[in-house]
Amino acid sequence: MHPNPSIFKAYDIRGVHPSDINADVSYAIGRGYATLLLSELPAPPRKIAVSGDMRLSTPELKEALIRGITDTGLAVDDIGMLSTPTFYAAVGLFKYDGGVQVSASHNPKEYNGFKLVRAEAVPISGDSGIQTIRAIIETDAYAPLAETKGSRGSRSDVTLAVLEDQLSRAAAARAAISSLKVAIDPGNGVGALDMQALFARLPCEVVWMNETPDGTFPAHPADPMLEENTRQLRERVAAEKCDVGIGIDGDGDRYFFFDEKGEVVPPAILRGLLAQIELAEHPHATIVYDTRPGRITTELIEEAGGRAIMAPVGHSLIKEAMLANGAVFGAESSGHFFYRLPYGTFEAPVLTVVKFLAFVSQGGKPLSELIAPYRRFHSSGEVNVRLQNRSEGAAAIERIKKAHRDARQHTLDGLSVEYPEYWFNVRLSNTEPLLRLTVESPSPNVTDEKRKELMALIESK
Repeated sequence: MHPNPSIFKAYDIRGVHPSDINADVSYAIGRGYATLLLSELPAPPRKIAVSGDMRLSTPELKEALIRGITDTGLAVDDIGMLSTPTFYAAVGLFKYDGGVQVSASHNPKEYNGFKLVRAEAVPISGDSGIQTIRAIIETDAYAPLAETKGSRGSRSDVTLAVLEDQLSRAAAARAAISSLKVAIDPGNGVGALDMQALFARLPCEVVWMNETPDGTFPAHPADPMLEENTRQLRERVAAEKCDVGIGIDGDGDRYFFFDEKGEVVPPAILRGLLAQIELAEHPHATIVYDTRPGRITTELIEEAGGRAIMAPVGHSLIKEAMLANGAVFGAESSGHFFYRLPYGTFEAPVLTVVKFLAFVSQGGKPLSELIAPYRRFHSSGEVNVRLQNRSEGAAAIERIKKAHRDARQHTLDGLSVEYPEYWFNVRLSNTEPLLRLTVESPSPNVTDEKRKELMALIESK
């Protein structure tokens, strides 16, 4: 079998349903994944967790995936419709040998895909197993079909079990939360399941919108990183005089917070504030964050006595960097926030939301005033340039590199360039045909000027 090679991404497997991702491909991925694990795991018993999001194609794909795994001899528990973070936590908490979440995250409704992990929800990325699975499928190098298929079971207690465990790890923060008014837009994604269970246990008044999981995304695409997808939330926050707004992506692993005016808390500030909260509990600990500019993140980590380590963009890559460096917390500008727990390292939105609401409750001021002192730098935001092919983007990066040869540069993820008065990162997306540019400086005028200069270089060809 030869699936479209483009579905095998840096962080997961993802494509359009049914042209790229369908039941046949899903079955092959199940067998390829099981073959990989059989080559790594000790003797049986071996049991895998499988869950999925609310996309219309998820039940069909999940069923085929489970057949592929059990036909290869591994036992599977179908643990239901879950957010991706709750899936990760279940793999660790219930001591599964690995797991697969059927989801395409925040992508449009016609997409679907697979996030694969080992025990303790250690991510399987392109370099740590996805390309191996691709090779197994393309060369028909599967483990033999098992004489006795793996057993199939189920669990229905996962969301509440994970919630109670994580609430027990944030008891002090939970106790500090006051009767805030919070607007929440899960974008008809599965993050609603986590937040409904959580806020039933908090003293907050909640203004819900788009809280019913629906794979047609009737209100708007479930990607709160794009401003147009948060218009409804921002307007409701201001109109209903909420203290905080929360926007969540489709599979519930990316969170964005909004102040009482309906303005987003800049990701770089949010990364740094959440890092400081963890450093108060873990003095001098290591914090990992992505390469996208946000100098305030570094400053807040170092001001709190932490060790700041930069990693390439990508949820699986940041988790791998956290594991390699013994970090207690990791953060990505796209709204991923990772915690080191006794049973794994992954996103834990329950901890993020509880600790952030405690920060707001204890601040004694509106959220906009609490974060005002941290607005030291001005960012362009992530500017996306659509490409015909990756070589076009690589050529643009090379032009930029040569034009800024007098600056400090590093190539951890794309190209990062630093001058005293401004700095920027330009990189190829690992998931879409895009070149992504972010510019930052202490001056909004400088940021805008340099953004225009860099865009001219990108488009000059």
